[in-house]
Amino acid sequence: MAVLSDPRLRHIRNFCIVAHIDHGKSTLADRLLELTHTLTPQQMKAQVLDDMDLEREKGITIKSHAIAMEYRSRDGETYQLNLIDTPGHVDFTYEVSRSLAACEGAVLVVDASQGIEAQTLSNFLLAREQGLRIVGAINKVDLPVARPDDVALEIEHVTGVAAEDVLRLSAKTGLGVQDLLEQVIAEIPPPAGDPDAPLRALIFDSKFDQYRGVVALVRVVDGAVKPGDLIRFVSTGRQYEVSEVGRLRLKLEPLPSLGAGQVGYVVAGVKTVAEARVGDTLAAAEATGLEPLPGFREVKPMVFSGLYPIEAEQYDELKEALAKLQLNDASLIYEPETSVALGFGFRCGFLGLLHMEIVQERLRRGYRSGDLLVVDNPSQMPPANTIATIEEPYVLAHVLTPTEYMGNIMKLCQERRGIFGSMDYLEEKRVRVAYRLPLAEIVLDFYDRLKSVSRGYASLDYEYDGYREGDVVKIDILLNGEPVDALSTIVHQDKAYAWGADLCAKLKELIPKQMFQVAIQAAIGSKVIARETQGAIRKNVTAKCYGGDITRKRKLLEKQKEGKRRMKQIGTVEVPQEAFLAVLKVGR
Repeated sequence: MAVLSDPRLRHIRNFCIVAHIDHGKSTLADRLLELTHTLTPQQMKAQVLDDMDLEREKGITIKSHAIAMEYRSRDGETYQLNLIDTPGHVDFTYEVSRSLAACEGAVLVVDASQGIEAQTLSNFLLAREQGLRIVGAINKVDLPVARPDDVALEIEHVTGVAAEDVLRLSAKTGLGVQDLLEQVIAEIPPPAGDPDAPLRALIFDSKFDQYRGVVALVRVVDGAVKPGDLIRFVSTGRQYEVSEVGRLRLKLEPLPSLGAGQVGYVVAGVKTVAEARVGDTLAAAEATGLEPLPGFREVKPMVFSGLYPIEAEQYDELKEALAKLQLNDASLIYEPETSVALGFGFRCGFLGLLHMEIVQERLRRGYRSGDLLVVDNPSQMPPANTIATIEEPYVLAHVLTPTEYMGNIMKLCQERRGIFGSMDYLEEKRVRVAYRLPLAEIVLDFYDRLKSVSRGYASLDYEYDGYREGDVVKIDILLNGEPVDALSTIVHQDKAYAWGADLCAKLKELIPKQMFQVAIQAAIGSKVIARETQGAIRKNVTAKCYGGDITRKRKLLEKQKEGKRRMKQIGTVEVPQEAFLAVLKVGR
């Protein structure tokens, strides 16, 4: 590798943002993308680089995200900036180490109110080990509790960056962000590499595409790569033909070639995840004697856990899922394991409890099809463990009532899971109230209850108001362990136990006694939430025994018991019409 930068690379800067969790890395990345006009206003949103649902749900960065920007500096020159936003939680230090391997500099962001924390120091030490140039920045200076001068002295004491050189900025408002970009260009050196040498590129990350195979995210150190080139993975010696290269935007953006100093992606039809190891070196196939590039810091797992499939037949699917996830998560370590109770599974190593939780959730979500299924019958409801969310239809209901009944009507609407909309007084003693209500809660007897609580004075009008996410479950009714589809229903989670108990009690009254005992159960999935037992019709088989040995009576009773057991095995329970109608009246 050349010690000095080639003049052709002087307009390239590769840098990452490192900080403690919740110090504003992702928000700062948003402002940088806005300032460089990398994304259109329609594409911009908060935490735009955090593209995983889990990252948005938890408000943290889990994966490093690289993006290419172009910026016209105050000196009139246009620079190509390759930014990598990194996680801040200690469990994801390996992501930071991978990002640092692809950069020449790092922006160390510190919260103006919290100061330097443990992960700030850890990230700084990682960057120093890699020989990166540090640009210090204090974020959130607009907060009332901000103490930028004190924090600047802390940064100088820990990192050696002069306090007067530490930038003050607010990623939320954009204050000082342009000055940060100017300092990145001034302080961070251009990449050192030889554009005319044979290809050498570091794989700092990778992901799996179902149609194109492994997509390797690379930092090109020497040479160039373009479609049609033959490349070689140095660690395995396997050769592939490049089908596509490009730069990293929100989506992969193809380019004619990637040159020295640039960060981008390479697609070469690699179908086996083990072939594209993070930290490996890509080289030109014909080049020999090339020295592999130094990879990132190896991280040892701290927490170990066993992962087992729910069904034994899913073992191969779990193995494939772990292999694909390991491609995207270099710190995940696993090996086959067998348990007498749980069967075949894997022993996995994680960097911490949060890392373990994230891996399990990513595996679970990775096997969701993402299909939208419209269910108009409870029997069509898929298994609960395959459902991401359930939405139910809502209506916008308008109730016109005398004011004296307003309290009763609002109580009724709230019992039916209503969401208050508005209230308008048409005159002194008449009011119109609007509620958004689940359609399932009003189709049966809501109108009758409304008339009852208002003594007949209230009137109702409603219109369809779209779908909303709801915490609803499917309840199955089992008769002697056999589900009866026609009795299944979908109810809200909060009402499920009371509903199941009421229906089982009603069915016990309505289902006629059989010659054998009948178990009536309400279940959510495999969990039974309520049960009633309908006793058997019993004939007095000992009536003809008047006196004599007691063993004679016992023999007759045992014979009767055995007969009932056989009848239960082959007998069916006839459900009367009234039982199906009872489903509609439960809890009303």
